[in-house]
This record gives sequence, structure tokens and C-alpha cells, in this order.
Amino acid sequence: MIPTLPGRYQTRIFLIVVIGSLWTLIIAPFLPSAGKEKFTDLYPATFLILAIVLVLGLILWEWFWYILQLTRWEKDWPSMFFLFQLIPEAILAWYVFKEVAEQIELVSPATRTTYIWHIVTTWIVIWLFVLGPIKIFFVRWRLHGGRIIL
Repeated sequence: MIPTLPGRYQTRIFLIVVIGSLWTLIIAPFLPSAGKEKFTDLYPATFLILAIVLVLGLILWEWFWYILQLTRWEKDWPSMFFLFQLIPEAILAWYVFKEVAEQIELVSPATRTTYIWHIVTTWIVIWLFVLGPIKIFFVRWRLHGGRIIL
């Protein structure tokens, strides 16, 4: 599949909003935190992280990855590239998260370890979903450049 820019946008929105949110609902109570809080105390921070990854992805990263993809000979985007996108995106999202959390005075037990566990496991779940189930639930997804809505 050769993803188009609108397809990349639609796929990112779907994966983060649906798959990432479902995974966050499941994993947040089990993430390491700074103290002995209620299991629901990490939800605001983890969903803020998802929102930051989504916004940064739509504003910055999808353009960057798309332009980089166009420099490749076959104009494709192998699945391992999708997996390794995590590294620069997670680093930038961490710094933005710290700034935003400070600005909105989000008191959260989320630590760097919490962030790493959350972002890595969420990204792996999303990556695994792209490797298989998305092709089952959205049959035309790969034929229409990654667009979910035609």
C-alpha cells in the first residue's frame, strides 16, 4: 500500500482515537505511578498524552513522514518504518506533555516510566492492529491509500 496524505490523516485519527483510547482504558490502571493513588488517577494524563500525539501527528509528523515517503523509490512506507516512528514522536510528545501539564496545572502521578510504558505499549498495539485487523475490518483501506472514509 502507498499511503496518501489524507489516508495517513484518517488512519492516524482512527488508530489513536479508537484503538489507542481502548488500549488506554485497559492499561492505565496497571501503569506504574508516583505513589499510591486510585487506579483512575492516571486517566487524565494518559488521555492527554494521546491527544498530544494526535495533534502533533496531524500538524507536524504526518507531513514529515509523507514527504520522507515520497523520497523513497517505490513511494511505500514499510511497517517497520511505522514502528520506528515511535522514537522521534515519543520524544517530542514527552516534552510537550510536560509543558502542557505544567500550564494546565495537571496534578498527576504520571512519571517518565509511566509515559514510556504507556506510549510504547499503545504504539505496539496500534502497529499490530495495522499489520492485520485493519485490513479485515476496512477491506478497501489498503487499496485507497490508507483512507478509512472514502
